[in-house]
Amino acid sequence: MIEIKDLTKKYGDKIVLKNINLQFNKGKVYGIVGENGAGKTTLFRCISGLEKYDGEIKSELNPLKNYIGLLLTNPYFFTRITGREYLQLLCNARKIKIEDFEKQNIFNLPLNQYASTYSTGMKKKLAITAILLQKNKVFILDEPYNGVDIQSNLIITELILELKKLNKTLIISSHIFSTLNDTCDEIHLLEKGELIKTVQKEDFKKLEEEMKTTAIGNKVKKMNLK
Repeated sequence: MIEIKDLTKKYGDKIVLKNINLQFNKGKVYGIVGENGAGKTTLFRCISGLEKYDGEIKSELNPLKNYIGLLLTNPYFFTRITGREYLQLLCNARKIKIEDFEKQNIFNLPLNQYASTYSTGMKKKLAITAILLQKNKVFILDEPYNGVDIQSNLIITELILELKKLNKTLIISSHIFSTLNDTCDEIHLLEKGELIKTVQKEDFKKLEEEMKTTAIGNKVKKMNLK
């Protein structure tokens, strides 16, 4: 379990997250939604130990960061590291021994090629493969479907559901609401750094309609398209 109490994050005088209170349990998938700039990525970075913050993040996993597989929206790769070397590096970080990466290369990536030369989608798939091989207990996936082809999106959804069966804790952000509907047990809505709503699966459709109405309003009509 991960328990977040009164988490607040500031950059100078700007409050990015304000008094966030959340609980994430094993065997559950949680969606975090909100407009760009709502604080989703900052929340993920705080949970993963990449940012300092006020408040508390408690877990029986200690230190929590050593059990988290974090997928950033834009994964970073050293200039001259192959896909295979990247997988090896992340496995070494968790003291995981893999004899043959090709057997678990489910996205058919060119592992002998420099990762920096990969397309956006290939980089995302390499990063996902790496954190899966680490056998983490918690997975934080920031826009896992973004930039990835349809076939791979289907695989990612199945991977999430399989990790749930394995009693992992999963926290996901996505701008594609249908993917959250397919995977999540609970969705939390962030707005300008504040948690304004928590919705259970039976009310996902209602939340989607509310978000659509708020986002669109009369903005399309204002364009006066002809």
